[in-house]
Amino acid sequence: MAPITNKSTDILSAKVLAALGEYKAESSAAKSHVVRQKKPQELARAMQVANWIRNGGLGADNYEEFLAPYLEHSQHLHHPGFIGHQVAVPHEGAAIADMIHGVINNPMAVYEMGPSASVIERVVVNWMLEKCGWYTGDIDNFEANANNGAGVLTHGGSLANLTAVLAARAHIAPDAWADGTPEGLAIIAPAATHYSLARAVSIAGFGQNALRPAPVTDLDVLRPEMLEEVFEQASNDGQKVFMVSANACTTATGLYDPIDEVAEFCEKHNLWLHVDGAHGASALLSDKERRLMKGISRADSLTWDAHKMLRTSALCAAILFKDQKSMAGIFHQDASYIFYGGEDQIGFDVGPYAVECTKSALGAKLFWVLAMEGEQGLGAFVEKQYADTRKFYELINAQDDFTCPYKPEANILCFKYDGVDGNAAQLTLREKILERGKFYITTAEINSVRYLRLSVMNPLTTVETIEELLTEIRLLYP
Repeated sequence: MAPITNKSTDILSAKVLAALGEYKAESSAAKSHVVRQKKPQELARAMQVANWIRNGGLGADNYEEFLAPYLEHSQHLHHPGFIGHQVAVPHEGAAIADMIHGVINNPMAVYEMGPSASVIERVVVNWMLEKCGWYTGDIDNFEANANNGAGVLTHGGSLANLTAVLAARAHIAPDAWADGTPEGLAIIAPAATHYSLARAVSIAGFGQNALRPAPVTDLDVLRPEMLEEVFEQASNDGQKVFMVSANACTTATGLYDPIDEVAEFCEKHNLWLHVDGAHGASALLSDKERRLMKGISRADSLTWDAHKMLRTSALCAAILFKDQKSMAGIFHQDASYIFYGGEDQIGFDVGPYAVECTKSALGAKLFWVLAMEGEQGLGAFVEKQYADTRKFYELINAQDDFTCPYKPEANILCFKYDGVDGNAAQLTLREKILERGKFYITTAEINSVRYLRLSVMNPLTTVETIEELLTEIRLLYP
């Protein structure tokens, strides 16, 4: 078999780029299904995966044999009917950054392996810190300032939450890295906290018994006035609470915990306050919606995913710290082949402050979105998605045969169809909706009741889209 030449590769790249453009255009115009799933083995055969792996030969003359079924059976996030998971409909800028990284491949945990990407990450992180009230001055000024916070980008919010737990552990038990996690430490968190926090607690060596559930409302919103009771009960049980985690916002409902009031409690007892703002921290960019994040400047750490509400392709998440010393003390490593250190070193390494030793150019993706839209443009996007979701709530809640359990605060909305009874019926209804391929939605349980769930991530999703969804539901169960 003749080797693929640069010329044929250029032709292949151009054809793939054109196919992606057609894919996006058709999806955006709702001329495709949102998702249509085959069984795994059927899909593998449709794409001829085993054949290409064994024999090679994929190129400009036959790429469609693979790409066409691959795209057809993908999740079409650009489709207005994609109202499912909290995944960004990626901006063109993020795609450009992914393409650049795919060519140059600069793993930038070490400065000399990706100087440009390292600088961009630092500036992007400083910008995010600024929005929290943890950075003053020019965001591209790297001179040491003890009053500024610090942060690092990670491959996802789960790693960000793990890093926060490790930072809080280092704060309360500085010798834990060498001696192991002390027994008897406890963390207060609502049951609706993302499961990655529970994983982080066990990974960090605390064990699940260290998690003390925070009292919540019927909608799983933390009740700060009852934290004292949990704190005292933990003490009576021989545990020492050292950390509280709050949600901004919860994954299931999009409702925010009252950060300011939780901060009051944490300051009283000198506890670490972590805010999981993976989805909802982007409200900081909106003049109208940043009230939802009131008190964030009083927290110690914040998780903030750009691949949710900042229109950035997955993955790109930040773990941010109010005190830069908190980040500096998390990890301890000795790798003389990669970290040289010394006052004469040019630049800075982010590897010592992250779980990952090799990192993609995560900041470049968010930078390209910001560079094309500006921070006000991203703020307007967040504001629009939140406002649209409230319109959808008004529409759905006004129907005699639908019920919404709450007025949305973010762009996540739960509702149920009253034309069927029981939790299982709502799940069956979702399955029927997905089979038809016009819409992609999810479900969530609130107070033991199963609801259909919308995550309004696509700016092309309109009132008319939701009206069509309600009509389809009624057709499925007349």
